[in-house]
Amino acid sequence: MQEIKIVSGGQTGADRAALDWAIKNNIPHGGWCPKGRKAEDGVIAACYQLRESSSANYLQRTEWNVRDSDATVVFSLASVLSGGSKKTVEFSVKHGKPSLHLHPALPDASGALRRFVKTHSIRSLNVAGPRGSKEPSVGDFISTVLSAALLAGQP
Repeated sequence: MQEIKIVSGGQTGADRAALDWAIKNNIPHGGWCPKGRKAEDGVIAACYQLRESSSANYLQRTEWNVRDSDATVVFSLASVLSGGSKKTVEFSVKHGKPSLHLHPALPDASGALRRFVKTHSIRSLNVAGPRGSKEPSVGDFISTVLSAALLAGQP
C-alpha cells in the first residue's frame, strides 16, 4: 500500500487516537486544529503537527480537514452518527470528497478501510469521530482498524 498521511483535528477521542497511532507507527500526520489549539481537555500538545485555523470554532477545522484531504473516514462505536461526526460527512458531500463510516457492528471494518483507500488512491486520509467525552473507548477501535488496514499486507 502507498504511503499515507493521517490528518485529524486534534480533539480528544477519535482525532487523538488517529494522531497517536500515526506517531507510534512513524506515519506522517497533520491537519488543522482550532485557533489556540483548543480541545475539550485544554491546549493540544505540540507533539501533534497541526496548523491552527483562523477560528476557534471546531467546525472550521473540521471542514478544512475534509477539504484538504483526499478522503475522510469517520469512526464511531455507535452505528448512527451525530453531532460533529455527522457534520464531517456533510462537509465531505459539500466538497465532493469520498467518506466512509466505520463502527464495530460492521463485519470487516479493516477490510472496508483497506478497499476504500485503494479504490480512491488515498494519500491523505482525514480521520474523524466522536470526542473522548462522548465515546471514551473509540480509540481502541481506531487503532485496531488502522493497524489491520494500513500496516497489514495487501488485500
